[in-house]
Amino acid sequence: MITEPLLSSPKGGIRALFFIIANEALERLASFGLSTNMILYLTREYGMDAASGAQILFLYSAAGNFMPIIGAFLADTYVGRYPMIGFGCIASLLGMVLLWLTTIIPGARVPSCAQFSSNCNNDATTPQLLFLYFCLGLMSIGAGGIRSCSLAFGADQLSKRDSLKHAGILESFFSWYYVTSSASVFISMTCVVYIQEAMGWKVGFGVPVVLMFLSTLSFFLASPIYVKPKAKASWLIGFAQVLVASIRKRRIELSSLDTDELYHHRKGSALVVPSERIRYLNRACVIKNPEEDLMPDGRASDPWTLCTVDQVEELKALIKVIPIWSTGVLVSVNVCQNSFLLLQASTMNRHITSKFEIPAGSFSAGSFYAFLLLSATMWIALYDRVIIPLASKITGKPTRLGLKQKIGIGILVSAASMAVLAIIERVRREIAIREGISDIPDAVTHMSAMWLLPFYFLLGFSEAMNGVGLNEFFYTELPKSMSSVASNLFNIGLSAASLVASFIVSNVRGYISEANQESWVSSNINKGHYDYYYWLLSSLGFANFIYYLACSKAYGPCKGGQSGITGDVGEGLIDDNDYDDEVV
Repeated sequence: MITEPLLSSPKGGIRALFFIIANEALERLASFGLSTNMILYLTREYGMDAASGAQILFLYSAAGNFMPIIGAFLADTYVGRYPMIGFGCIASLLGMVLLWLTTIIPGARVPSCAQFSSNCNNDATTPQLLFLYFCLGLMSIGAGGIRSCSLAFGADQLSKRDSLKHAGILESFFSWYYVTSSASVFISMTCVVYIQEAMGWKVGFGVPVVLMFLSTLSFFLASPIYVKPKAKASWLIGFAQVLVASIRKRRIELSSLDTDELYHHRKGSALVVPSERIRYLNRACVIKNPEEDLMPDGRASDPWTLCTVDQVEELKALIKVIPIWSTGVLVSVNVCQNSFLLLQASTMNRHITSKFEIPAGSFSAGSFYAFLLLSATMWIALYDRVIIPLASKITGKPTRLGLKQKIGIGILVSAASMAVLAIIERVRREIAIREGISDIPDAVTHMSAMWLLPFYFLLGFSEAMNGVGLNEFFYTELPKSMSSVASNLFNIGLSAASLVASFIVSNVRGYISEANQESWVSSNINKGHYDYYYWLLSSLGFANFIYYLACSKAYGPCKGGQSGITGDVGEGLIDDNDYDDEVV
């Protein structure tokens, strides 16, 4: 718990952190509360088929995950974090207000679609769709402004304190930040979704508007006490400088590292000579003429012509982890199946008791984070408290899984989870046909929605291994100076996963449907073959595992440069004393 009373300083401190945490938590509560049931809103109020609605939400999700990258770049390079978060709050609030108005103004959506009817035959007009896209676009831009800077801006409030007590406060802030964010997602997937299904779209979309207003108000109320660092050069500019300098010097002949060739490096840096891998980039740090290339203080006269060895090696380190990063994209694709899972859950018996029924939205993959909290926490506790102590006792020495082992296990279990989901869907579809309701897309079968829990259980375990493993891998393998890059790589993967998911659905919808038969991803889930679609994702997942094995072997041993745990697939459990602390 945060207990240090940093209230004597006129700027920053703990009192500022509470407002920042509240801003982020309320924003997530509002945005996830809207996105969870959005597929139902698109199909029932805009007359879209399931595949079209899913593609829109895939693109919306991709934009929401990619915008923080743009927001971080603009904040670090041009505008600063405080203005970026403020802009994000206003954009998100405006987008949610406009989206809420579509539930009030009849002409903003297809008028003949009833509130909870799937029998909508009319198509939305172009102005209606453009207005909808504009609302979703504003919400994506707003999320990019808030989420890109919120965590870093909170750290800025304590960044000038160097004592161990203040370091502990910073660590506590990170912990509370993630706890409140996760709790917000959980509440939005349960309470907000329940309000939407019980009280309708007007109230259901109005609640997130109020929450986003409170989020914006929370942020701006504390403006006088924030520490507001100015913008500075971004790591993205440094990477661009290396690429441009390498291209400009492409005609330079690189000699062996055994020669006396001069390389530009930072003062006090341990890296004075570039590595041999990706040697083309080494041209960026070669000093051709010291008198022309260097200023009297030792800095480069033109940073777009001469870069430091550190800059070159940082870009090389990033390029080296890209293949491993790419293997996580298909794992995230499985998490992106919220729209189809919502349709699947809506046709299953969701009653826990005779009077209480779980909303379909609470079973969507968007609420995966809620199930993830339970599943991942259980697996992590089991791993730390049971498996590792038992393995250490058996081997007689401290042992644990390596990073690349965790990632590989996560990929494999993710593929298996989709196979389980395919089996569940096949059984559900057969029951719907046997009960004679295959022509009624919104009819509920007698199959309990609780059969979906094994899928979430496996997917949560996959994320506990792959997601956590990837994040730790990025932090340990990239230099400390690239921590901001490491923190954004996973979000970039989520954005790429949404695009890949949209591409897969588009191809399945257009090319894999048989002649004169329903598409695999038909709006009528009982006539489609969602089980075939899930088997396709499972097959891609197992192929991705083979690809990962090749990438892992090509990568070589982990460096563990930031006190991480290393290991390779096939190494089994490894000794804690075998870690190599060398940093590229």
